[in-house]
Amino acid sequence: MALSNDDIQACARRLHQAEKTRVQIRQLSQDFPAITIADAYAIQKAWVDIKIAEGRMVKGHKIGLTSKAMQSALNIDEPDSGVLLDDMFFADGGIIPPERFIATRVEAELAFVMNKRLEGPDCTLFDVLNATDFVVPALEILDTRIERVDPATKATRKIYDTIADNAANAGIVLGGRPIRPLDADLRWIGALCFRNGQLEETGLAAGVLNHPATAVAWLANKIAPLGLALEPGQIVLAGSFIRPIETRKGDTIQADYGAYGSVSCYFA
Repeated sequence: MALSNDDIQACARRLHQAEKTRVQIRQLSQDFPAITIADAYAIQKAWVDIKIAEGRMVKGHKIGLTSKAMQSALNIDEPDSGVLLDDMFFADGGIIPPERFIATRVEAELAFVMNKRLEGPDCTLFDVLNATDFVVPALEILDTRIERVDPATKATRKIYDTIADNAANAGIVLGGRPIRPLDADLRWIGALCFRNGQLEETGLAAGVLNHPATAVAWLANKIAPLGLALEPGQIVLAGSFIRPIETRKGDTIQADYGAYGSVSCYFA
């Protein structure tokens, strides 16, 4: 790791302040050019620890950057992950308060609800299906506490910035149509995603590493060296299979999953 513990804690406090004040901070990759992936996850953990100390509870995990296109754009060869906390969950069809966020975008995903402990290091797609209670359509609300483009250098965010920023996670909306994991070929579940009634994006869940359960297996294996596992009752967002949809105050977002129901939210 390139950053000292003091640097890591300071970065976490800056991110926490940015979220509270809705004022973005400079890219950490600009301030610390030698930053590593390990540093970025350490900053994320320090920030989550601040939130837990304030009373938040861990409810699950999110997986991001699961598509080959996104990985190529960021010059990486694996996904990233973040932590879902209890205050990030919004009701299906519910109101999202825009004043809580900075610059929201929405993605369509499948969420896995675990019913057994799932731990690496040798977790497979089959282990994931075996340990999953339900799969439900979901929307992920993204936000960025770090500037996307540096005003001075015009540099765009790096993977280190995204990971430190809790993998850009800000909220989650779960749909109301649970699916048993073996009752459908999850790869072929698709979504039509609308903003204010206009079709914006479409996609198939196979876009997530060819099978969304593969992403969940990746996460279980990734966190195993830290002594962590996916726990019963936790929710895992497996990764988006559409490009993010930019949202503004007044927008209604709906994802239609066909036979598997729909999920929506309104930015009041």
